[in-house]
Amino acid sequence: MGQSPSAASNRETSLTFSSSSTFVSDEDFLYEISAKGDYSAEIPDECLAYIFQFLGPGDRNRCSLVFKQWFRVDGWSRHRLSLNAQSEIVSFLPNLFTRFDSVTKLVLRCSRKSISLTGDALLTISIHCKNLTRLKLRGCREITDEGMLAFAQNSKNLRKLSCGSCLFGAKALNAFLDHCNYLEDLSVKRLRGIHDGTEPIGPGAAASSLRMICLKELVNGQSFAPLVVGSKNLKTLRIIHCLGDWDTVLQLIGNRNQNGNENLNSDINYSSSNSNPMVEIHLERLQVSDIGLSAIAKCTKIGNLHIVETPECSNDGLVCVVENCRFLRKLHIDGWRTNRIGDEGLIAVAKHCSNLQELVLIGVNATHLSLSAMACNCSKLERLALCGSGTIGDTEIACIAAKCMALRKLCIKGCPISDIAIEALGSGCPNLIKIKVRKCRGVSSDGSEWLREQRGSMLVNMDAFDIDCGFKAGVSDGGVHMEFPQAVGQVTGAEASTRSNGESVLH
Repeated sequence: MGQSPSAASNRETSLTFSSSSTFVSDEDFLYEISAKGDYSAEIPDECLAYIFQFLGPGDRNRCSLVFKQWFRVDGWSRHRLSLNAQSEIVSFLPNLFTRFDSVTKLVLRCSRKSISLTGDALLTISIHCKNLTRLKLRGCREITDEGMLAFAQNSKNLRKLSCGSCLFGAKALNAFLDHCNYLEDLSVKRLRGIHDGTEPIGPGAAASSLRMICLKELVNGQSFAPLVVGSKNLKTLRIIHCLGDWDTVLQLIGNRNQNGNENLNSDINYSSSNSNPMVEIHLERLQVSDIGLSAIAKCTKIGNLHIVETPECSNDGLVCVVENCRFLRKLHIDGWRTNRIGDEGLIAVAKHCSNLQELVLIGVNATHLSLSAMACNCSKLERLALCGSGTIGDTEIACIAAKCMALRKLCIKGCPISDIAIEALGSGCPNLIKIKVRKCRGVSSDGSEWLREQRGSMLVNMDAFDIDCGFKAGVSDGGVHMEFPQAVGQVTGAEASTRSNGESVLH
């Protein structure tokens, strides 16, 4: 146990079926043990359900077999299921969802070596699972456009759809957008049916409800342009490793937001659908240039911006963004060592983004000129990561230590710093509670031990010389993560998630 109920309740039940499985609702088997007496019978159902929230999937499965009450309460109190979606599961579906009749989140995963369930099975699920609001499909290659259409017609209360490594395409997605009027979150990854010449996707009836769109590893992601542009209440847009030129799509988004802002300023014909402008944009491994960044600059309420491995973006585009987006609080830049973004762009960030709280620089050759300006002008900066820069040395870290009074978390990886920088941090940054230093060859074990002695309340995680103790500082769809080494174990559901539903943060 030892967990908060809110964390434990986010876990998914993981169930696996094979052709030789016997469904667990066989009461003659289940309740044989209960003849010895149920000492928990006086516990109210609601209290028992609350206790079950602290258990992992395996423990909860076993507990459900102990007493009749436990079995019944476990059934109606489970809201999340993660199923091995092989074709053999089909015969178990009616009984399964008769028992777990309160499921709101369903995950269907199938390995590449197995045959997945089909659209008919998905239709059966939609008939029995009336409370479903979230669906995730992974590797379900036998589900067709027609199967998704039938499911969408029966699942009009769906709020979140995530699909990856499936074979259906634009027709299936348009069915969900047309029938699911409350859809708020759409994530699409490696969808094989989306290819050149495919029909446009969206906007559909869900355009007014969508808040987040994530497109990842698509061959023809531009087919989503009508949906992205038509989703007037869209707050978060993540486009990751999708082929093709994205400047045109970003221009359409920027023009839409600019028109909305102009209407707001003039108080003429301003639709309420424009009252929730874009606040987060994540661009990673894309063909995007300064033209696209200039378009983003028209989304003036952006608070979270990721520019990751976009080699055509330069200081000019970044300057244009920060001059217009004064509400920026989180900025992640992976310059990919192209040297197109550096001091000039970062000085502009320091000048215009006084509310900045989190800054991640990877492969960006910043110097004390920009870092000093940042430290002086960004007084709210709490989280800073500096990775893979050949120009960030002792002088730059000393500047940060002396001037970043609000800094709480600091990550330095692969930078030419020495024990001199560590000594500066020992007396600077009075609010610093966590520091991680990795692959900085000039930092010795003596320096790290000295810092631990000087700042006893600070969490210090350092390696000496080039020893890598499992630190991860890379950029993906989850952003930069400052993580401690953890034991490798098998997890399911929300425990194994990559924060697709949350903002990227420094842990």
